[in-house]
Amino acid sequence: MEIKRDYYLNKLKERESNGLIKIITGIRRCGKSYLLNTIFYNYLLSKGVKNSHIIMIALDDLDNEHLLNPKELSKYVKNQIIDKEKYYIILDEIQMVDKFVALLNGLLRISNVDIYVTGSNSKFLSSDIATEFRGRGDEIRVYSLSFAEFSSVYEKNMLSKAWKDYYTYGGLPLILSQSNDEAKMDYLTSQTQNVYLNDVIERNNVQNKEELASLVEIISSSIGSLTNPNKLYNTFKSMGNLSITDKTINNYLGYLEEAFLIEKSNRYDVKGKKYISTPLKYYFTDVGIRNSLLNFRQQEENHIMENIIYIELKRRGFSVDVGVVEVREKNDYNTKTSKQLEIDFIANKGNNKVYIQSALNMPTAEKTTHEQRSLLNINDSFKKIIIVKDDIKRKRDENGIITMGVYDFLLDIDSLDY
Repeated sequence: MEIKRDYYLNKLKERESNGLIKIITGIRRCGKSYLLNTIFYNYLLSKGVKNSHIIMIALDDLDNEHLLNPKELSKYVKNQIIDKEKYYIILDEIQMVDKFVALLNGLLRISNVDIYVTGSNSKFLSSDIATEFRGRGDEIRVYSLSFAEFSSVYEKNMLSKAWKDYYTYGGLPLILSQSNDEAKMDYLTSQTQNVYLNDVIERNNVQNKEELASLVEIISSSIGSLTNPNKLYNTFKSMGNLSITDKTINNYLGYLEEAFLIEKSNRYDVKGKKYISTPLKYYFTDVGIRNSLLNFRQQEENHIMENIIYIELKRRGFSVDVGVVEVREKNDYNTKTSKQLEIDFIANKGNNKVYIQSALNMPTAEKTTHEQRSLLNINDSFKKIIIVKDDIKRKRDENGIITMGVYDFLLDIDSLDY
C-alpha cells in the first residue's frame, strides 16, 4: 500500500537543482524518509537519472555509524562522484552528524550535486545554523498524513469511518498498517513513550520525567484553550506540585516545539493590528499522539477537529494566528463596555488572508449567530469562513460569510480559494 504524497513531491520537484540544500523537516515517523528514499527516488529514476548518480545514506542506520564522522562522510560522498553528470545526494537524519553545517556547505561547493537532507529536530534550523548556511538552505516542512492522504486508502463510501479513525489515531503513516483498533492504540502509545518523549528527555537532558509527562498531559487535555507558562504553573500548583517554575515550564514547551510535537498560535488583535504576547494556544502536530498521551480519553470531536483544521492550514503553507476582535456593547446597566470576541484562526499566506471559525455543528439559528458574531465585527473584505462537521453543500450568506463542511475543506487543497 503506497500513499501518494504528491503535495510534497511537487515541492521537491519545484526546488530541484535550485542551488540550495533542500532541508526536509518534521516529526519522527511522519514519512520524511519514505518521501525522499522511495517517492523522490522513484521519481528521479523515472526521469532517467542513473541509480549510480543517487547517493542515498541513512545516518540512523547502525551500518553507517562510521559516517557520522563528518570527514568520513564527506570523503565517502566525494568518492562516489566520478563524472560531470548531476548527482543527487540524499542524507537521512543529518542532525546526527557532528559539524553537519560545515559538511553540507562543503558538499554544496561541488558544481554537479543537488543535496537533500532530513532532520527531526528544529534546533537543526536555529537562527545560528541558518546564519551559518548563509541563505543556502531551503526548508520543506513535512507533516504526518493529511486527511486527504489518509482517507485515500478507504472505499469512497467509508469517508465517515476514515474520519473517525483519523481524529482518533491521527495520520502517522504506519497507523494504516495496523490491523485493528487495539493494535493502533498500542502502536501510538509505544511511539509516544519510547520515541517522542524519550527523544525530548534524552536530547535536552530532562531530569524530572514526571514533570514533563504531566505537562504534556495538561497540554493534551486543553488543545484550543488559551494558556501560558504562568497559567500552567498555577495548574501544577493546584495539583500540589510546588517545585516546578514557570521558567522550567517554558523550557519544556520549547523542547516539545523543537521536537515538532506541538505548535503554538499567537493572538492577534484584528482592529488594533497588533500581536498580544500572551496567552496563546498550543496544538499537536498529530492528534493521534495527543490522544495517546491521554490514553484515548477526552475524545472531544469539536476540539480535535479544531486541531486538525489548524494543522491542515499549516500544511498548506499558511501562518496561523488566533484572532481577537474587540466590540463595544451595552451591559445590564445600559453602560457600554468592551468585550473581546475570538476568531479561531487568521490564516495568512502572502497577500491572502482568511478568517476561519471551526464549529462542530450549527443546529440552531442561535448557534449560527454565535459563530458568525466575531466574523461580522471584522471591518475588512478578506474571506470569512465557518467550517462545520456536517456534510453540507458550500454556501455563502448575505453577509459574505461562507459555510462549508470539514470534508470539503480537508479533501480539496484549493478549498479556500473559491
